[in-house]
Amino acid sequence: MKILVINAGSSSLKYQLLEMDGETVLARGVCERIGAAGGAFEHKTANGGVFQRKVDLPNHTEALKLVTSALTQGEGKVLSSLDEIDAIGHRIAQGGSLFPQSVLIDESVVNGIQSLIQLAPLHNAPELKAILACRELFGKQKPEVAVFDTSFHSTIPPKAYLYALPYRYYQKYGIRRYGFHGTSHRYVSGHCAKLMGRPLESMKMITCHIGNGASLAAIQGGRVVDTSMGLTPLDGVMMGTRSGSVDPSAVLYLMEKENLNPQQVSDLLNRDSGMLGISGYSDDRDVTKAEIQGQPQAILAHEMMYYQIAKYIGAYTVAMDGVDSIVFTAGLGENQPILRSGVCEYLHHLGVELDPDLNRSMVEGKEGRISTEDSRVSVYIIRTNEELLIARDTKEIAGSFHYASRPDATHVDPEDV
Repeated sequence: MKILVINAGSSSLKYQLLEMDGETVLARGVCERIGAAGGAFEHKTANGGVFQRKVDLPNHTEALKLVTSALTQGEGKVLSSLDEIDAIGHRIAQGGSLFPQSVLIDESVVNGIQSLIQLAPLHNAPELKAILACRELFGKQKPEVAVFDTSFHSTIPPKAYLYALPYRYYQKYGIRRYGFHGTSHRYVSGHCAKLMGRPLESMKMITCHIGNGASLAAIQGGRVVDTSMGLTPLDGVMMGTRSGSVDPSAVLYLMEKENLNPQQVSDLLNRDSGMLGISGYSDDRDVTKAEIQGQPQAILAHEMMYYQIAKYIGAYTVAMDGVDSIVFTAGLGENQPILRSGVCEYLHHLGVELDPDLNRSMVEGKEGRISTEDSRVSVYIIRTNEELLIARDTKEIAGSFHYASRPDATHVDPEDV
């Protein structure tokens, strides 16, 4: 079974084509700067082929046309026709309370995703465009599955997901903590449990998805009990350009002093804050270079980030009454040993002890344990694979759809098997 996984952003579209029999990637790539001048396209195949070109992409439909053309034509061809693709899986950021699990996309799902655009305008809007573009290119009969970043967090109890605002606003507008990066947290928690040879249901785990966007999740018995991102991906620890948690009064004060409107405040908190706001750099590689050169604000930016991550870890050990393992994942979590050691320096009281050599060596796709044998808490690096998890959900849901759609499909009682 071949699954095409689509991850659409406001101006980008990432994709992977997977053969699910062996869970192998046949091709992957990205369309960048959609809707703007100077667009770029990169297509990679399993045999090492890399195909790049500069091309203007006015919208997501045109981007998908380029993707399907690359998959079926030219040197990077991996399919004879699009008919070989059995189903399409979409990463959707915000599922709200409507979608506690992955679903087969129909009109009601399309309408539901659209109704949640206000909660994640930078994510749900382009993701919906990708769904509609796939319908246009593949036809409505091709099964599409939506896998929501928020679904894994649907187990968070009210005491953790409610804000202390008048309850009527939760009832009226659904204002609450939803959490994000759930697909990544779900994948790495399950994979870490396998590496440790323990049932996930028996563990207390804190997963740290640290990239340009960053979130932490407290996972007890395989269920999320708390997470750092909130109503939107802005809440929690500081990130590349996002502020993370800020005293609301500070925001109101700035609005008054700088005469800012709501959109300007949103841009300030989402695009001009975080590492960029403190150090002047949004890319951690640039922050690291500046820190090595001794720039005080770059040093401060890293100190703030490490402290904030460690503070959330400490809070989540309280929420779960302990912790068995801590997992670092995503761009910085997987490839920045200094970040991991900087965070873990605050965690000696938990019995966390890193092996410096293992920590330094665990980069560029390597994964495994970086804590010492006598560390009371295991610390792991896990390479996240959201696309594989999306493909697995898509296979399960679309496979059932294919069977139910067969003219000869009949119900089989399990007792008869």
